[in-house]
Amino acid sequence: MDQESDATPDPATAADPARAAASAPAIAATLRQIGPRLRRLRERKDMSLADLSQATGISKSTLSRLESEQRKPSLELLLPIAAALAVPLDEIVAAPRVQDPRVHQHPGRADGRTFVPLSRHRTEPRAFKILIPAAHHTPTLATHTGHEWLYVLSGRLRLLLGEHDVVLAPGEAAEFDCQNPHWFGSTGAGDVEVLSLFGKQGERLHLRARTRPKES
Repeated sequence: MDQESDATPDPATAADPARAAASAPAIAATLRQIGPRLRRLRERKDMSLADLSQATGISKSTLSRLESEQRKPSLELLLPIAAALAVPLDEIVAAPRVQDPRVHQHPGRADGRTFVPLSRHRTEPRAFKILIPAAHHTPTLATHTGHEWLYVLSGRLRLLLGEHDVVLAPGEAAEFDCQNPHWFGSTGAGDVEVLSLFGKQGERLHLRARTRPKES
């Protein structure tokens, strides 16, 4: 079983040298992933090389060279390994499927504002584009857990945070702890479009805005 088996040529690529040359880098990349993938699967099953050798009849040295990419993988080796690890062969051989990176936007409305999700998953931080109408200029302070990061795309955003009352123009950003009393909305002069990142932690953005006197 330890003998190296010759790879069977693909008739399609054998008949088309150009196609074979184009697919060679992808095949090589897939083969390079098999060894490290085998090691991760074996360790996840809490099996030693000796355990896997006993279960498959493949020598420890061959398994070690296979995991360290010093031995070319073959079906003769991979089939009994997959059976011993109780995983489908595809989990060892197939390259992981790449998900469509595009985020399908499904806008929603809350309190008269439009929220456009920009992140696919509900893990933090979550990204949104928020459209705030000009009519939303009356402050209503709130507190809750988490951190918020804001970046103004268009319009002028008024932000109240504790004792601060600031206005952010396009290209300016702010971040704050949401446990402090806060509110943000339009100055009343027009609609505002904002990028928002909300989460418990993340890279900090710098506050850069002009301070305006508080209204009496």
